[in-house]
Amino acid sequence: MKENTPIQEIKSPILDENGVRLFIKRDDLTHPEVSGNKWRKLKYNLLQAKKEGYQTILTFGGAYSNHIHAFAAAGKLYGLNTIGVIRGEEHLPLNPTLKFATEQGMKLVYMDRTSFRNYKEQIPRLKKELGDFYMAPMGGSNSFALKGVAELGEEINAFDERVDYVCAACGTGGTLAGLITSLDSDTKVIGFPALKGGEFLYDDIKEFIKESFVEEKVDWTLNTHYHFGGYAKKKPELIDFMNEFHHKHHIELERIYTGKMMFGVIDLIKKGFFEKGKHILCLHSGGLQINR
Repeated sequence: MKENTPIQEIKSPILDENGVRLFIKRDDLTHPEVSGNKWRKLKYNLLQAKKEGYQTILTFGGAYSNHIHAFAAAGKLYGLNTIGVIRGEEHLPLNPTLKFATEQGMKLVYMDRTSFRNYKEQIPRLKKELGDFYMAPMGGSNSFALKGVAELGEEINAFDERVDYVCAACGTGGTLAGLITSLDSDTKVIGFPALKGGEFLYDDIKEFIKESFVEEKVDWTLNTHYHFGGYAKKKPELIDFMNEFHHKHHIELERIYTGKMMFGVIDLIKKGFFEKGKHILCLHSGGLQINR
């Protein structure tokens, strides 16, 4: 497992024209299957499960969930049995995400969409049916997740270049909460929600921080203009951008999170959002298995 991942500078005439420098924190390189923010968020959850003596860990997610994929692989690495509660009905043959999860030893349990909306209310029933388990929430975001992401913030703080802005994609908001509570106070954070209507994340992020008994250290905001219609959409404009970025910079992106975030950052640079002389660091949070 590779921690303290490298930071790579991007070179482009667009950056020169707008007088900014752009860096990417390559958290996609942490591990082939448990990459990026998923490893950061799961690390202390897994250690806590071990500490409390659990043999089985359970979590929730959609049929194409990066979290389910990473959770299955991480559980196997830590020698724990894994259960994935999947939103919706079973469809055979399994898609590549769920097929990979079962190959790691994960047991799949399906939950109807109505029940899944309030999945935490289903935990007593699941324990009766499945036996005792340690539960990690959907997306893995909780106080243990913030502790793991805080280590990412500390790595960025130790970077030998000044960092004025840190940009990251948002799903549940746990990664952003961890950055907000760990980065140096003169850094600004911008989150790019992957979901349409991502304004709800303001409250969720504040709640994560409150529950973790830590303080906000930096100014932060969300930019909700680059969701491209939501999780399941495949917009040609975004796919073309990702392919061009990969060709020019040899960095693969994915369409759910990092592709949208990088598109947004480059678009904001073109529009002059960032002041001349500023240094921008983008978090590559992994999740590349969706491309497979």
